[in-house]
Amino acid sequence: MIRQRQHPAATQRTTRLEAFTDGVFAIAATLLVLDLTTHSLGKVDSDTQMWNALGGMYELFINFAISFALLCLLWIVHVRQFEHIARVDSMMLWLNNARLLFIVLVPFATGLMTEYEDYYAGRLAMPVTFFLAILFSWVQWQWAVGHREIMLPDMSAADAAAYGRGSLSALLISGMVVILSPWIGSAAFLLFLLDGVFTRVLHGKGD
Repeated sequence: MIRQRQHPAATQRTTRLEAFTDGVFAIAATLLVLDLTTHSLGKVDSDTQMWNALGGMYELFINFAISFALLCLLWIVHVRQFEHIARVDSMMLWLNNARLLFIVLVPFATGLMTEYEDYYAGRLAMPVTFFLAILFSWVQWQWAVGHREIMLPDMSAADAAAYGRGSLSALLISGMVVILSPWIGSAAFLLFLLDGVFTRVLHGKGD
């Protein structure tokens, strides 16, 4: 049987890309809990010791919650992007794969930050991983905007540009988190609470 070769400039529907991406996000979010389940509470002989042991895991719980929340944020961005993106090409597929490369590294980076937070590299692991995932998400949207006639047929040029400016918010914040995390650790992620404000400001900047 002769295999039909697809033209490099051809596009395809987003169904399989979305299904694969959803699966990767779900697996990454699930693997986050492994740091909690593999952590030993040590010898526990009373309720007081149990509560003390759980309290000693506070860093694990905090980093788990931060990573899970940011994964959810990135997944929501993915869902919103593909409410508008109708078709994808090979470049879009590879940009999405690059984003997923860092999504699957989130559990590992979270574990490094928890276990080695006393070290500069340990404190940077999780922020840098999220920054790169957000960066590729933003670049992916910019690629779609550059091929708007095919990929964003129902979106005007002005709306596409405004959406792009709004999505820049998370990228700027994640950059600031990378800069601050070596000094204040996980607390730097509190900057993401400002995402809504930055998004509205950047979204309306071009109006």
